Amino acid sequence: MASTVSANSSRDEYQNPLSDSFSNDDALEALRQLLRIPTISRPATGPGPRTDPAPFEAFIAALPALFPRVHAALELERIGGDPGYALLYRWRGTDLTGAAEPTVLMAHYDVVPATDEGWQHPPFAAEIVGDGDAAVLWGRGTLDDKGCVVAILSAVERLLAAGHAPRHDVLLCFGNDEEVFGTGARSIVDVLRERSIRPSLVLDEGGAIVREIFPGVDEDYAVIGVTEKGITTLRLRVDEHGGHAASPPAFAATERLSRAILRLNRRPSKARLGTTTRTMIRTLGSRARQPLRTVFAAVDVLSPLLTRVFVRRGAETAALTRTTRAVTELRAGHAHNALAESAEATLNMRIAPWSSVEEAVEEVRRAIADDAVRIEVVEASEPSPVSPDRGEAWDDLVASIRTVHPGLLVTPYVMMQASDARWFTAISDHVYRFAPFRMSGEERACLHAKDERMRVTAFLDGIEVYRALLERR
Repeated sequence: MASTVSANSSRDEYQNPLSDSFSNDDALEALRQLLRIPTISRPATGPGPRTDPAPFEAFIAALPALFPRVHAALELERIGGDPGYALLYRWRGTDLTGAAEPTVLMAHYDVVPATDEGWQHPPFAAEIVGDGDAAVLWGRGTLDDKGCVVAILSAVERLLAAGHAPRHDVLLCFGNDEEVFGTGARSIVDVLRERSIRPSLVLDEGGAIVREIFPGVDEDYAVIGVTEKGITTLRLRVDEHGGHAASPPAFAATERLSRAILRLNRRPSKARLGTTTRTMIRTLGSRARQPLRTVFAAVDVLSPLLTRVFVRRGAETAALTRTTRAVTELRAGHAHNALAESAEATLNMRIAPWSSVEEAVEEVRRAIADDAVRIEVVEASEPSPVSPDRGEAWDDLVASIRTVHPGLLVTPYVMMQASDARWFTAISDHVYRFAPFRMSGEERACLHAKDERMRVTAFLDGIEVYRALLERR
């Protein structure tokens, strides 16, 4: 049963003396109001409905009342056309010499589609269930990614209430179409490039505070994406003559396409442990149970063995070792008694940092080994450059996390999903991907799925991580 809960419970230790003017209850209510606005992104081409701009206008219109200090003190531009739905806020720093090297905090406010069907609580009702530390906020966008949008704005609102001003400029960049390839974020990057701005730190969604993924480690740890896989979508198509289903050929379009998919399954991309993954293994392995601690310390020597272990352990660890492929859509036929004249499959690939779009497509071609299966690249982006896991930007981020979570183990990792952050690697060498929330395995499994939800305490802690980071910049 849904119930209202005080957001301040168990979080007084993080309260700023002046933050009563923007309390935890205010932040939680702002998130709930914005979750109720169905800012659903849809592809600009192909079958199906298009994105409805009305919820996006409603979302933008709601922000000034929810975050009045932000909208009084920061400059806001709408980017990406007229009127433009990507949002760029500028918080001017006191040291004007650093204006061209700002800190960028990113998130996106669009969400993937959801209907009430199959949800325990309606996806756009923003219901809170439970009390105190057990309170959970349910809704599409809690974790991906309105939780980050509201946590960032809440942190800035509190700092403004406290009279804080950053040393260098802070830019808040909120994309409007990350879920459909991120043209809004790209438009923001284009604007910043034209202004010769090279951010000293960019932080977007990505990793989180997790546990139970890495073998032998029984504590929470933070994983920060220092790179992300490339994303490429292929269309596999077979064309045949068709005809009556009563006299099928030995090998129709559907059978040929099915064989191609099975061949891809039997010949996955070669697995290996890249440099970032080895660093992660050494870092997390230092806190693993014995004898795993000793094994992980020798990752460079035991790399072939550990690669096999990661592949067999499960989908998440296996994805760290290779370029992945997933058939996400199948289309064929127009009548139950007619042979399909064409059969199509959509293949979604996440390309490992040591590979490339060209190499991944060629691997698909060799695995299918059938010229009758046409392979078309629908959209593609290369893996991102690797940002350093040392230096001022990294140290500030780690210190901010540990301000709220003392002693927490922190490691770099390869982010397997795509984010708007990948566009910012064109203008910054320090691009990181981390949502400062604790996420259980069950919660992570609800991303892009039914029953997306977030613990209220995780959201409130996330605000404080952002605030701690801004206080250091």
